[in-house]
Amino acid sequence: QVQLVESGGGLVQAGGSLRLSCAASGRTFLGYSMGWFRQAPGKEREFVATITWTGSITYDSDSVKGRFTISRDNAANTVYLQMNSLKPEDTAVYYCAAGRGYLVRSTADYDYWGQGTQVTVSS
Repeated sequence: QVQLVESGGGLVQAGGSLRLSCAASGRTFLGYSMGWFRQAPGKEREFVATITWTGSITYDSDSVKGRFTISRDNAANTVYLQMNSLKPEDTAVYYCAAGRGYLVRSTADYDYWGQGTQVTVSS
């Protein structure tokens, strides 16, 4: 088992920034890819970004590329999502997830999930 705990969400004005963190504990973090997803009210959970154990990265290009940056600190068992130039449409619950796939985007490819952290962007 891998336990994931997100933090760093909150209320921010449009154009502002937030940094989300996801701390992993329990079973070893070794070798897991980490993903960030988000879910707005009434919508399906959608892919935001993922990073492999060795640091390969992919983003959902249409919505976040150029504004969001995913990173990880393997020694600290933590993955981050730096979010800049936030827009009201970025408002959602943000989830981190762990899985064994390589640059995968589907929720089905991730085995462990955090409880989520709310991000609200006001206009």
